[in-house]
Amino acid sequence: MRVIGIDPGTKSFDIMGIEDEEIILDLSIPSMEVAKNPERLINIIEPLRPIDIIVGPSGYGLPLTPIQNLTQKEISLILPPEEKRVSVNEGIIKLLNLMKQKEFPVYFTPGVIHLTTVPLHRKINKMDMGTADKVCSVALAMKDEAELKKMDYKDTSFILVETGYAFTSVIGVKEGKIVDGIGGSSGGPGFLSLGALDSDLATRLHNFTHSSIFTGGAKYACGEEEITPKKLAKYHKKYLTAWNMLIESVVKSVAIINISTKDSKEILLSGRLTQIPEITRELQKELSPFGSIRNVRRRGKMAKEAAEGACIIGNGLLGGRYEGIVDSLKLQEAGGTIYDYIYFKEQKI
Repeated sequence: MRVIGIDPGTKSFDIMGIEDEEIILDLSIPSMEVAKNPERLINIIEPLRPIDIIVGPSGYGLPLTPIQNLTQKEISLILPPEEKRVSVNEGIIKLLNLMKQKEFPVYFTPGVIHLTTVPLHRKINKMDMGTADKVCSVALAMKDEAELKKMDYKDTSFILVETGYAFTSVIGVKEGKIVDGIGGSSGGPGFLSLGALDSDLATRLHNFTHSSIFTGGAKYACGEEEITPKKLAKYHKKYLTAWNMLIESVVKSVAIINISTKDSKEILLSGRLTQIPEITRELQKELSPFGSIRNVRRRGKMAKEAAEGACIIGNGLLGGRYEGIVDSLKLQEAGGTIYDYIYFKEQKI
């Protein structure tokens, strides 16, 4: 069984390939390189054929959908409208078209909002409760939790904090099911992203585009164009306002999700920023009142958690050893669109 998982991140495209339990591909490529030259990724994957399944890149997510069924309608659901896309989005579209032409066995997988395990009242006026790659990260966390504690997948319960380069998401898992999620654009600020937007501020903005949500985060609060997450962490006393904003936003999001998971006892950390020791230490300290905290264990040296989780989902969809994870998450029952729960009066999207 040969499976490829792709995580189309803001900073990098991470790709992992697993044949049975052997890693055959473990790469991280700058996203801008993929945007400029999507053929590079095609040329990496092509020699690995025959491939049984490729999971992602799925953007906001879809109910399980093969790439052969990809139309402009599906593209409009997994990516922002054409006039609002950033360059990385255009790279994804080029990549998907190439994959479709070459008949790669790509499947698009759901985001949190598509899952039947999330109560409807939590979806009202939400679109981003955690994109498809965040669900993939949950799959890896479930595998890790079950193996570490020697339990069934359906018994895993935790809160997953994923701090990426742009966005921070927090997902709640109870008894093997995702029950709530705060997406990167609906929660607290991340390193790049402003997170949820004050509605009064929204009424005063002009020409707000998708690229706008990649601004306003901790990087911009630092006031230095070239600052990196590592520099912010190392010299956080110099950038205390930005640092406090970044860390406290995670704690607040965990507190919110803790209501939905009914006092979860474990917080799992994943994502690019949790590879920075200063950030992990600070989160461990600030999140300690909620229970034990640890990083999700991963096998990849280069590819991040979401790419490895995508492989787990691919394996499960094929009936492999991780079928129980796919079944527990009820991925095959996912449905609807990101627009289904919007209730603005006299307002069209």
